[in-house]
Amino acid sequence: MTDEQLIAAAEALAGHRDVSGTVTAGGVAAALVTEEGSLFTGVCIDTACSLGFCAEHAAIAAMITAGQHRIATIVAVGDGGRGVVSPCGRCREFISQLGAPTRVLLPGNRSAQIDALLPEPWQRLNREEVA
Repeated sequence: MTDEQLIAAAEALAGHRDVSGTVTAGGVAAALVTEEGSLFTGVCIDTACSLGFCAEHAAIAAMITAGQHRIATIVAVGDGGRGVVSPCGRCREFISQLGAPTRVLLPGNRSAQIDALLPEPWQRLNREEVA
C-alpha cells in the first residue's frame, strides 16, 4: 500500500460528527498498515469529560482485535482538509510500546521511525532493577 493510499483511507473517515450531547467523533482519523499488509482504520472520540481517545488508538485497537500487532506505517489526518497531522505524545508512546519499528507519516510529505519521534520512551523496570 502506498503512502497516498494510506492517507486516502484515513481521509475517507475524517469528518466531525455529533454522537451525543457530550461526545463528538471524527475530528481526526487514522489508518495503519501492518507488516502483514492489512489495513486498519479508526477515528478519535472526544468526550466532554476527557475520557475519549485518539484515532491512532482506535486503529490500533482494531488491529489487535483482528489478531495482528506489528504496524509497518501509520498516519493520522485532520478533518476539514487539514491533511496529515503529527501524533500526540500519548500516541507516540502507545505506538512505541507495541515494539515494531513503525514508520509514521508526518506533515509536509515527511516520515520518521517512531524511535526518532520518541527518543526516550518509557521503559518498564525489571524486578532486579527495582530491588
